[in-house]
Amino acid sequence: MDTAPEVAPARIGALMTHLSQGLIGREVLVERLLIALLAGGHLLVEGAPGLAKTRAVKWLADAIEGSFARIQCTPDLMPSDLTGTPVWRPQDGGFEFVAGPVFHNLVLVDEINRAPPKVQSALLEAMAERQVTSGNETRALPDPFLVIATQNPIEHDGTFPLPEAQLDRFLLHVVLELPDAATERRILDLVEAESHGTRPQPARMTLDDLAEARREAMAVHLAPELRDYIVRLVTATRGEPFTTEIAHAVSPRGSLALASAAKARAWLHNRAYALPEDVAALAHDALAHRMVLTWRAVAEGQTPRRLVDALLARIEPL
Repeated sequence: MDTAPEVAPARIGALMTHLSQGLIGREVLVERLLIALLAGGHLLVEGAPGLAKTRAVKWLADAIEGSFARIQCTPDLMPSDLTGTPVWRPQDGGFEFVAGPVFHNLVLVDEINRAPPKVQSALLEAMAERQVTSGNETRALPDPFLVIATQNPIEHDGTFPLPEAQLDRFLLHVVLELPDAATERRILDLVEAESHGTRPQPARMTLDDLAEARREAMAVHLAPELRDYIVRLVTATRGEPFTTEIAHAVSPRGSLALASAAKARAWLHNRAYALPEDVAALAHDALAHRMVLTWRAVAEGQTPRRLVDALLARIEPL
């Protein structure tokens, strides 16, 4: 069988068309949004201000049934502003837990690296275990639960770099570049059209449809040889010739992320099996943010994404 069943792909296809209409020149971002949605993983989107990071998440939320919350990160944000807090109710003589914005299906954490580390850490349990512990009680988060965080480049003023443990919770890390002149003109035309009330209104995808699409995507066949290829890519970060450049290599979570993302991409391309090209296309976004470089490598201008280039050139698929 070369193709997946028809109903769920039609729903996702309509969602992809809707996102593409509103995100000019951001085909890669659209694909990564859908991969995160299908694989049940979280997405980190990095780029300079004005590159439609927040817009992308809002358009996705408009097209999917379920609850949506936006957290605007600032340096004075507190962990309880995300997770919720017990509130004293004098009329009842006791405390009542008021849930925070993480208790929604889709959560936009805008400019996550403007929040202090204690707030970033508050997301760890929610993202990894789909639950929040407050006091002596642990509360489950809704299903599905997806965090899409945006951040400005690390070199911008007033930001806090995300700790390695936090970065590792993201399935993919997408880096956006500035558009070319032709794309920017199309963006201008789109915004002008929207100012006259011509924004398309999508048919919203139900959570049942999304659950079915997820089941089909995760049922995509991952051949043993392709699993070997993924493992060889990941374990290569732990040995020669990269030991002088990588201080902390990719963990097994990287293998799991790359495998699930590859299956989701294959399904989006109407295949019931993943290919090496799926792995190669996603390797940068799945692995680069899980590496910590040595000081020497950083001083020499090396970057994690260039190291992924070297990995792909060195490791043969089969």
